[in-house]
Amino acid sequence: MSVTLSGIGVSRGIAIGKVHILERGQPEVVEQKIPASKVEDEVLRFQLALKVAQEELKNIRTRIPASTPADIAAFIDTHLLMLKDSALGNVPIDLIRNQQLNAEWALKLQRDALVNIFEEMDDAYLRTRKDDVIHVVNRILRILLNQDNQPHDGVTALTGHIIIADDLTPADTILLQHQKIAAFVTEYGGPLSHTAIMARSLRIPAVVGVHNSRKTLHNDEIVIVDGKQGVILANIDEDILSYYRQQQQQESIYYKSLNKLKNKAAITIDGTPISLLGNIELPEDIDSVNDVSASGVGLFRTEFLFMNRSSLPDEEEQLDAYLTVINKLKGNPLTIRTLDLGADKQSQETKDTSVPTINPALGLRAIRLCLKDPDLFTPQLRAILRASAHGPIRMMIPMLSNIQEALQTLQIIEEAKHQLDREGLDYDKDIPVGGMIEIPAAAITAYTFAKHLDFLSIGTNDLIQYTLAIDRMDDEVNYLYDPLHPAVLRLIHLILNAGHKAKIPISMCGEMAGDSYYTRLLLGLGLREFSMQAATLLEVKSVIKESNISELVRPARKILQCTHSDQALALVNNINAG
Repeated sequence: MSVTLSGIGVSRGIAIGKVHILERGQPEVVEQKIPASKVEDEVLRFQLALKVAQEELKNIRTRIPASTPADIAAFIDTHLLMLKDSALGNVPIDLIRNQQLNAEWALKLQRDALVNIFEEMDDAYLRTRKDDVIHVVNRILRILLNQDNQPHDGVTALTGHIIIADDLTPADTILLQHQKIAAFVTEYGGPLSHTAIMARSLRIPAVVGVHNSRKTLHNDEIVIVDGKQGVILANIDEDILSYYRQQQQQESIYYKSLNKLKNKAAITIDGTPISLLGNIELPEDIDSVNDVSASGVGLFRTEFLFMNRSSLPDEEEQLDAYLTVINKLKGNPLTIRTLDLGADKQSQETKDTSVPTINPALGLRAIRLCLKDPDLFTPQLRAILRASAHGPIRMMIPMLSNIQEALQTLQIIEEAKHQLDREGLDYDKDIPVGGMIEIPAAAITAYTFAKHLDFLSIGTNDLIQYTLAIDRMDDEVNYLYDPLHPAVLRLIHLILNAGHKAKIPISMCGEMAGDSYYTRLLLGLGLREFSMQAATLLEVKSVIKESNISELVRPARKILQCTHSDQALALVNNINAG
């Protein structure tokens, strides 16, 4: 009788192969007091470990084939930048010197402090960046502890194997892909981690959050990994094997066909053009967006400019980052989201710790923080405006909850324009300003926002979480995360209707936009602009080119009338099958 393990499918695809359990747990660290005479030796030991970690990652980066998607190298570059950041390079040294701590313990204390900051973030994508901190710190710790950082665990060739591990880093994923693994399964991790994103980009089937998988599965037993359904099948018979081998062949043919779509327009069968844009987190991510011939960038997260530093980025630094992206887009539009961090994520220079934040998800963050702190907000607005003189830019305001916030923001933008006029600095006088609709209150009153803004963008990640009062990253409740919940679909429909009546563009930049399972439903509801991770764009384009919108409107309306998700699921399956 077959055994089924369930987790979160983060990278579609079917893999069949032998299990290889990667036995490499978290580095164990103990606190030690360093004699005063040995403190500088301990500092040197830590600095050497940092240098070795950098060399390891640089070596891994050189192994990335030129044919690999452009965003893969960026993940390693991110970890290299973290190794050079003062948050990891200088703070542990201060702890070693001031408290006479051993390097391992000093690094652990700083890791815990950084992880706590990320855990309090409401943005699920940003919150998952704590994984990068943990991965980089663990690499340094293993060097300090003389442990092996490579994921081979003594095996020289893992071709066709299915890796079972507690967690994997982006560097691990590159090395394992270099050894031609078939798939990986981890006990921890989430769908927004860099490792998960890499798996999708490299098309490695992957399932995460499969608790106790290392205890249940055994080395060399043959298992099936279904990255779409998020399941692992063990103790399988020939009939099951035969079925999944056929599925593998069909998938292989399908993915090869996607590359032919790179330079083709996203137009439906009945001639409706659809705009497919990319989401980026760092300027370097633009290469992956260009690689799939996206129509531009629908979401540029700007938080990277403000995090893990002791002072705020000035206007010129922000301008340089925006111009880097604009220049690489070569005339395609760029949508820049203004800062979406909480009060406790500001630089040390401006942080106010007088009042603790009880619930950061409901506290002073995003536009609320920016409106309260003009010194934080105005330099960014000026930088975005100045960048608009060099290419088509849209400015997007996150986490709007009432029209007063939107109107106040528009007034501050006008004041920034007047400043630039007085200084003789160029900008686009008609730069479009829009808002992210990601709070149920904003969705219900979207028609009001549509009267005053130039465009709206639906942030489904937060909209779903706020509507259903669940945290997708929480293993205990993430099964409740449901894009097909009747309340979620009706809110999306409200927003789309508001935009259409006001005759302004409506986009969607959450994960739902990049999941081809929902593409036909969203087309039927009226969405015409999708923004997503580059790795999913061609698959969405494929569905669009095989869809007839005139045949999707009626089924989509029927789905809106469903009273529970099971009904909606069955109807979505029907329109996808058609």
